Amino acid sequence: MSDRLFVFDTTLRDGEQVPGCQLNTVEKIQVAKALEQLGVDVIEAGFPISSPGDFNSVIEISKAVTWPTICALTRAVEKDIDVAAESLQYAKHKRIHTGIGTSDSHIKYKFNSNRDEIIERAVRAVTYAKKYVEDVEFYAEDAGRTDNEYLARVVEAVIKAGATVVNIPDTTGYCLPEEYGEKIKYLMEHVDHIDKAIISTHCHNDLGLATANTFSGVLNGARQVEVTINGIGERAGNTSLEEIAMIMKCHKYLNIDTNINTTKIYPTSRMVSSLMNMPVQPNKAIVGRNAFAHSSGIHQDGVLKNVKTYEIMDPKDVGLDDNLIVLTARSGRAALKFRLQVLGVDVGDEQKVDVLYQKFLKLADQKKDVTDDDILMLAGADTAENHSVKLDFLQVTSGKGVKNVASIGLNISGQKFEAASSGNGPVDAAIKALKKIILKQMTLKEFTIQAISKGSDDVGKVHMQVEYDGQMYYGFGANTDIVTASVEAYIDCINKFRVKE
Repeated sequence: MSDRLFVFDTTLRDGEQVPGCQLNTVEKIQVAKALEQLGVDVIEAGFPISSPGDFNSVIEISKAVTWPTICALTRAVEKDIDVAAESLQYAKHKRIHTGIGTSDSHIKYKFNSNRDEIIERAVRAVTYAKKYVEDVEFYAEDAGRTDNEYLARVVEAVIKAGATVVNIPDTTGYCLPEEYGEKIKYLMEHVDHIDKAIISTHCHNDLGLATANTFSGVLNGARQVEVTINGIGERAGNTSLEEIAMIMKCHKYLNIDTNINTTKIYPTSRMVSSLMNMPVQPNKAIVGRNAFAHSSGIHQDGVLKNVKTYEIMDPKDVGLDDNLIVLTARSGRAALKFRLQVLGVDVGDEQKVDVLYQKFLKLADQKKDVTDDDILMLAGADTAENHSVKLDFLQVTSGKGVKNVASIGLNISGQKFEAASSGNGPVDAAIKALKKIILKQMTLKEFTIQAISKGSDDVGKVHMQVEYDGQMYYGFGANTDIVTASVEAYIDCINKFRVKE
């Protein structure tokens, strides 16, 4: 009989902590529904005490999904737990995830405390959470750098207090796979009543070992894995859901099963990438665009003779469509709608499809072939339609021996404004012209350009970080003209801080 491995997805909590990747409530619901279809067991929907937005998101996600457990994160603080319990009021299956740091570093410098007091606080938090819900998960923050003997004392105490799941995070991504596996094994062998709780992994990727550490934990007795789509998360990210799911699928002799419908992996990956404006690196395992590509002549020859010579997975197992429909200016609405559905985009009503199709035709006139990333860019671009500041026109003169000059027109809540400026390059000229209209003290802190695929007609993505009134705002723009994409990214930042004013 196979062991059951529970998949705890924290894309909407730990994954959303990536700068510039924040989602609104509607987008979070879209991701949560996709995670439900994917088959995750637990969705960590947010940290309710941290902001009204997170609190509301947990409420709305609880209403939107049916069978997964909805989890809310807290510190070992009663007020946190009160707010988390309130946010989970509509969840069909609810869990409170509370905890405290257990490493000597956290105990001394973060809490100015001692080991015995930390255990007391941990037990109080679990006991208090049990007043609201039966399913309580405890996290021992920085367990990766906590000595095993003390960690076992903490785990034993919180299980006795009623914790149903105990999370052993490698918070800093420091552990080596053998070391992390030994930690889980030590707990399984030295904690009384360990069978009354599920041991969970939560590994970060600072040294590129998150998946290896998680897998080592599973081999040594952990039966819940905490993961994110595309491995997104704090700093270098978290363990990738898709990697763990496919490891279990490919190595069936392990007799460890998940509930993941792997054919939903690719569309879910693309949807999260699009909504968070966070491109997937081409060589990313499982979901990168090169994951099933073969350029070596020897490899190509082998694959043509027998696909199993160089592929251990069937692309269809992760949701990649072998019968790829190439979209061009001659493609119809049906082809576009089909491709959107394959990519996991909820196309909504026919009116929305019509709007997207008209944008698609304009882009297809500029490009030979329209890629999946182009389609996802178009699907996400319509969110700008409701912005108060919109780009009306942009004209730029630039070149060697020519003064760089930009003329810009903006539509601000229905009113038209125009300005012109010179600058050190076309982008600089365009932004200076923009600032003549938007009379705010803004500072550009980061400016990143990324090609979606390759080719002179490619769509370029621009990510910007702008400081205004002491806060950072992240903007995104995409266009076949990189100067236009840059201005749109800057305008995206402006719209975000105008909403708060």
